[in-house]
Amino acid sequence: MMAINEVSSCLDNTAGVREWAGLALLAAPTILLGLDLTLLHLLLPALAVDLRPTSTQMLWIIDAYGFMIAGLLVSMGTLGDRAGRRKLLMVGAAAFAAASVMAAYSTSAAMLIAARVLLGIAGATLMPSTLALISNMFCQPHQRALAIGVWATMFALGMAAGPVVGGALLHYYGWGTAFLVAVPFVGLLLVAAPFLLPEYRSPQQGVWISSASYYRCLPYCLSFTASSISPRMGSISLL
Repeated sequence: MMAINEVSSCLDNTAGVREWAGLALLAAPTILLGLDLTLLHLLLPALAVDLRPTSTQMLWIIDAYGFMIAGLLVSMGTLGDRAGRRKLLMVGAAAFAAASVMAAYSTSAAMLIAARVLLGIAGATLMPSTLALISNMFCQPHQRALAIGVWATMFALGMAAGPVVGGALLHYYGWGTAFLVAVPFVGLLLVAAPFLLPEYRSPQQGVWISSASYYRCLPYCLSFTASSISPRMGSISLL
């Protein structure tokens, strides 16, 4: 009965200015997720000249980010339910910025691969946290559907903008600066998140991940894996 009353109370709440401002704030890490999937596509020739990676190392530079996100997405969602979704978002965003700085100043292919792995681990905390916070902030079905639509649009926008942003920064500054785009976004998120985003922990402390949670995240896992694999055969020809 208590659960039914809580759901009914949630459905009666209409999202206000704070919730929509929070959604705008959540757009920042969502754009970053998509941006880093495609950011390297025009940077590969410059990377090959400066770092001289082998063909295998180049594949890992491209694929490590998407593979880590796809592999840890469900686990990080469960961690957010236990530790706190806003807390995980902020910690993951800070780690994402630190890994981005590491990638920007990489002096070897191995260092850049390690940075991309760390970016993937940090990125795996961002996607489930942003989606979960949207479900907490927007209780009414039509508002939640609109909010998730905005979230998906920001993710797609980040993927589309990746080659453009990476190519422009490469032309004017160098390939390392393409990774530093994340830093101001993360700074804004860390400052504003305590004021605009609610904290939430799941009351259920079960050990196993539910099948429903798995199947909700499965399309995003497949999306990240496919996005990582699809360009790699063409990228080798650039070396």
